[in-house]
Amino acid sequence: MNECKESRSGGYNCVVCIKQVPDTKKVTGQAMKADGTINRAALPAIFNPEDRNALEAALSVKEKHGGTVTAIAMGLPNACEILREALMCGADKAYLVTDRKAAGSDTLATSYILSCAVRKLNPDLVFCGRQAIDGDTAQTGPQIAEKLGFAAITYLEGLEMDGDYAIATRNIGTGIEKDRVKLPALFTVTEKFGELRPYDVRRVMKYKKAKAPAENGGVALEGDRAIGQFSCDDIGAEPERCGFAGSPTNVNKIVSVVLAGGDYKEVPATDEGIAHLVSELIADHTIG
Repeated sequence: MNECKESRSGGYNCVVCIKQVPDTKKVTGQAMKADGTINRAALPAIFNPEDRNALEAALSVKEKHGGTVTAIAMGLPNACEILREALMCGADKAYLVTDRKAAGSDTLATSYILSCAVRKLNPDLVFCGRQAIDGDTAQTGPQIAEKLGFAAITYLEGLEMDGDYAIATRNIGTGIEKDRVKLPALFTVTEKFGELRPYDVRRVMKYKKAKAPAENGGVALEGDRAIGQFSCDDIGAEPERCGFAGSPTNVNKIVSVVLAGGDYKEVPATDEGIAHLVSELIADHTIG
């Protein structure tokens, strides 16, 4: 593979899709609503872990090659919390996609809405976390790529730029693969890419009160109004493809499984101990 690492004038326009998710380590019996959607009010909200790695990937491209990083999140106004974090870490702009029409969206509807928003930003590279901890489907990123007509590179662990191409290092389960892909392209990022850098103190002071105004047509402003806002209409999303109307997935129920330890028997690490264990397993028809 020829890795000439050519420079690119003006750098790269990077967009990062991030998500505020319920902390699934603190799931309770009230975690689901009767309609099968997550009761987000019952759980603390956090920045999806692998989306933090995706943001670091975008920031590293900007740091090495120039350009811009724009963070975009879909959700309720409270999702501005993670957009503020993105700005504090180095993102140049942040947008919130929020609309009642998007309520109840599964991965199909979510990827459609996000693809409409991302398309407006005309990116060279799009980064998503490999998966979100509230669904664990790993579907949204690849579906966004499909709807945008972008190449999709999953399980990203490393990235180098070469002019109009990206050289991606990805984990394929049985080893590591290197792919050279023409831009624009979308990447889903794993925790192995690296931890998100800490906040910049000056950016903390600048963006600590940043929020999205009630309506601003998607304009990302400065200071305490630094977060732009999109509705489904703003991004040209068709209502029948958003929210419940555009979501074929139905959750029947959620069950909290508790694994409890039972009796155990210690087996000596000797030939006699192993032989005795095998004899017992054969006697009770576990094996044989």
